[in-house]
Amino acid sequence: MSNNTFYNEIINEHNLNPYHKHSIEGANFSLEGVNPSCGDDIVLSLKVEDGIIVDGAYEGDGCAISQASADIMLDLVIGKSREEALRLADIFMRMIKDKITDEEKEELEEAGILESVSHMPARVKCAVLGWRTLGEMFEAK
Repeated sequence: MSNNTFYNEIINEHNLNPYHKHSIEGANFSLEGVNPSCGDDIVLSLKVEDGIIVDGAYEGDGCAISQASADIMLDLVIGKSREEALRLADIFMRMIKDKITDEEKEELEEAGILESVSHMPARVKCAVLGWRTLGEMFEAK
């Protein structure tokens, strides 16, 4: 199977059947993220207890890449500490700029499939929306 086919399958699966696209009760972190260049708009909500992200979800609308990327991100950061989530967000942002090691890409697990977005400048803001919102959310508190 080619990487392009694998990429399309992952994006389609997370866009059409998102696991984390819903509201959550008891969220103590929430922030809206907007990509004005194409209209992507999400509200990211996290429930953090004792420094660990125990639940997370997003609501909103946008292109397949923005929605799938937010869903994939939540798969990765739920169960992690705030610091681990921020480190993974930093790795993801650097990956989109083509500046990570193979070991760092492995840490991103399924999110690593979005590396090819770095070659599509018009889609970069879509892919990083959830990750940027996560970073801004934690920087604000």
